[in-house]
Amino acid sequence: MTKNSKSPVYVTIGDSVSKNHVFLNSIITNPNINVGDYTFYHDLVDPLNFENYNAAYFPSAMSEQLTIGKYCSIAHGVLFMSSVVNHHMDGSTFPFAVLWGAEKTGYDYYFPQKGNTLIGNDVWIGCEAAIMPGVTIGDGAIIGARSVVTKDVEPYTIVAGNPAKKIRHRFDTETTQQLLTLKWWDWPNDIVIANASHIVKNNIEELLKITPLRN
Repeated sequence: MTKNSKSPVYVTIGDSVSKNHVFLNSIITNPNINVGDYTFYHDLVDPLNFENYNAAYFPSAMSEQLTIGKYCSIAHGVLFMSSVVNHHMDGSTFPFAVLWGAEKTGYDYYFPQKGNTLIGNDVWIGCEAAIMPGVTIGDGAIIGARSVVTKDVEPYTIVAGNPAKKIRHRFDTETTQQLLTLKWWDWPNDIVIANASHIVKNNIEELLKITPLRN
């Protein structure tokens, strides 16, 4: 999987350009959305519509931001929510002031703020998962298809369900800490590609030998 030199927006898989895969940082224009290198999105219909559908709730007029790290795999239909989707729950949840304004309704509407949404590096988010406002998903986490993530997810943890719950840690504590220290996603891309087999197989001993090459 590489960037296509003629059309860097799309992903080249083998010898073919896939019009269903895009490198997100090639298409993002919204200043409230930040995406790291080589993170891709797959969509069965139109991956170019990511900003207007999957991350539509981060308008430039609001302060909350969506940050997605490097080398993430985002499947079809994943939704990233911000606080603009929230409703008041003290009484009626209907947004009267949004539709008719403060003068007519007698109150100023505001969105209860949840904060920025942060997705780490090397995160895999399954088909049609929903990431709720203010959530942090750690490096190396896996989000099951159609999960609704309402709370932070620890690094290298698998979660699934509605609401998403921890299925298990991917590795033991020592291995997880070694990976978080290595931060292979910050290596130059040519070194990452040359050692992809060690990264995929989680060959820590070999990866530790490569570490000095980062500089």
